[in-house]
This record gives sequence, C-alpha cells and structure tokens, in this order.
Amino acid sequence: MTPSDRTASLTVPASIAAEFRWSYDVANRRLAGLYERSKDGQWSAQTDIDWSIDVPYGDRLPFDARFVSLNEAGGPLAALGPDAADRFRWEFQNWMVSQFLHGEQGAMVAAGRLVEVVPGIEAKSVAATQAVDEARHVEVFARYASVKMPHFYAISAPLESLLGDTLRDGRWDITQLGMHIMIEALAMAAFRLGQQSFHDPLLRDICRKVARDEARHVAFGILALEPAYLEMSAAELADREDFVLESAALMARRFQLVEIWEHLGIDPQSGVAYARTDPVMARYRQAVFAKVVTSLRDVGLLTPRVRDGLRGLGLLGPATDSPGDRAADGRER
Repeated sequence: MTPSDRTASLTVPASIAAEFRWSYDVANRRLAGLYERSKDGQWSAQTDIDWSIDVPYGDRLPFDARFVSLNEAGGPLAALGPDAADRFRWEFQNWMVSQFLHGEQGAMVAAGRLVEVVPGIEAKSVAATQAVDEARHVEVFARYASVKMPHFYAISAPLESLLGDTLRDGRWDITQLGMHIMIEALAMAAFRLGQQSFHDPLLRDICRKVARDEARHVAFGILALEPAYLEMSAAELADREDFVLESAALMARRFQLVEIWEHLGIDPQSGVAYARTDPVMARYRQAVFAKVVTSLRDVGLLTPRVRDGLRGLGLLGPATDSPGDRAADGRER
C-alpha cells in the first residue's frame, strides 16, 4: 500500500558543519537527566502494542453534536447523505495518522541532524535517543496504516514545506526550533487529544505511548533553546520570530484539510471555507496549538510580535491569549 503520490520523496539539500566536543564531563545536568529518562522510556512497537485489537473502520460512530453542521444545509457534506459526518470523522482520523507517520519520519531525520550539529555531549546523547524514539514511531504508525486502514494520505504540502525549511537551514537552533517547538509540540497536543477522541482503543493506546516520548522531545527543545536565545541579539531573535510566524502559517494551513475534501469528492474551496470558519475546527486548531504557544513562551519567543501574529492566524485560544508578564512573553527589544 502506498500513499497518494503527490510527491514520492523529498530531498532537502543543506550545508552543515558537524561539531565534536572532546570534553565528556557533565556540563548540563538537566539534559543528562533527560538522557537517562529517555533510555528508561523505551518501548517496543512489536511487543508492547496489542495488534490483535480490531479497528472497525467505517462503522457508525456515537453521535457527536459538534459535527452536525457538516450535514446541515449549506455544510460541505450536505449532498453526501446522513452518514457523511461519520465518513468525515473516520477520514480525519486516517489523515491524522498519515500526517503523524510523515512527521515522525521528519523528526527522525532532524534528530539525526542534531546529533551532528547541536553543541554539548549531553544534547547529542539526547538527540541520539530521540532518533531511536522516532524510528519506533515511524514503525508503529506505518504498521497501523498498513494493517488497520484502507488507505493513507500523502504528506500535506504545508508539512512538507515546513520540514524542508527546518532541515535546509544549517543553524542547529533553527532545526530544533522547527522540529521540537513548532512540529513536535503541536503533535504532542494532537496525540493527547487523540487519546480521548480517536475511534478505536488500539490507536488511543499508540497515541498514549507516543505522547509520552514526545513530551521528552519537547522538553529537549526547551532546555537547549532557552539558554541559547538568552544570549542572542535583537536582530538574531527577530529572525527566529520570522521563522516562527512562517511556520505557524503553514501549520494553520494544514488544518484546512484539502486532502480530505478532495478524497470525499467535495469542492476543496467549500471545504476549506468550512474548516476556516467552523467554530469546532477553530477550537481544535487552538487546542493543538496551545502546547506550541507555551513552548514558545518557555524559550522566550512569545514576544508581542509573535503573539499578534498567532492571534491573526486564529491560533490563540482563551487560555493562551493573555499577555502574562514580561518574562513569559520574551524580552523587551
């Protein structure tokens, strides 16, 4: 089984400098502790998952009032009949798993890159354990897609673009910012939501295990980036703000769900308009982006400019759309 071939592969040319450190004394005890937790947190996609659990793909789902508007007059699925909302909900799960799979491969490549370029032996060690985590995530989602889903989706264009931007830049902190803060923090939130909202216990269990790993990966990004950004100039930080805002715009575009509308035979413009304006879809985007917002705050990049940009994209929910104090919102320029 292969995904719909929008692109068969992605090649990202980059110029990087591998950095070696010949001092092996522990210089960062927090990263050293995270490395220990990373080793202790390993699990097997083969033996720690109950693959015998049936996934009744396409079955009727429990009523959920949040999706009624899909079938109502003027909704994008109105012409497809009374079962269309269930079809959409299964396809959304299918699409999410597909994007998880592609994103985890991107994270595996990024972690391998960080082993080369990130400064400090503790950070390199954590990145190495993350690469193992991500290989396991690719394995588990690929198996789920292969044996439990009737088809899966190609990588979405915005995710492919962000992976390219993240890996094309030779600066280690941009790779870490793009992967750990913009992509993996969002994915972690999506896994947490999936533990409650996906339609079969097998996928919910997979999401629970993967989210536990992703929490370590996001922590790695925060521990590495926060001290680095404390030392950067205003001009350097402004460049990182640009990257954050461009990345956020791409992530918002992902959830216009063009691929799902096309698969269901819905006019993509109608579907995208629905995804942009429907309150349920807006709240979902804000919910999965909440971890990105708090992670940006933790590394000092939730500046007034970034906050205004996220607000303009509709990505700030009530819990995150408050200025807080200066320390929480980045340093004054």
